[in-house]
Amino acid sequence: QAQLAESGGGLVQAGGSLRLSCAASGRTYSNYVMGWFRQAPGKEREFIAAISWSGGTYYADSMKGRFTISTDNAKNAMYLQMNSLKPEDTAVYYCAATRNASWSTVDYWGQGTQVTVSS
Repeated sequence: QAQLAESGGGLVQAGGSLRLSCAASGRTYSNYVMGWFRQAPGKEREFIAAISWSGGTYYADSMKGRFTISTDNAKNAMYLQMNSLKPEDTAVYYCAATRNASWSTVDYWGQGTQVTVSS
């Protein structure tokens, strides 16, 4: 059964860093684009970045500069390095996989990992 599992969230002070991981299992994801989203309380889920297994990346304009997406093909894993974190980055962070690079549909979601940035 296809499964995405996030880890690495937690509590961090403003200005700090976290690296989120997403373990992909249960099927072959080579034909999928992988991505990170987040959802803050009372807000809609927001796209952060996407990556293909060949290494091509795409970021939302507001996420460029502080966030870096990457994969480890050997481990079937995806990562999100987050630097210079701000309290407004507090959200549940989700990894996702789609066969549609426009992200109009999402085939798989992880369960989410909470990131809390204190001021």
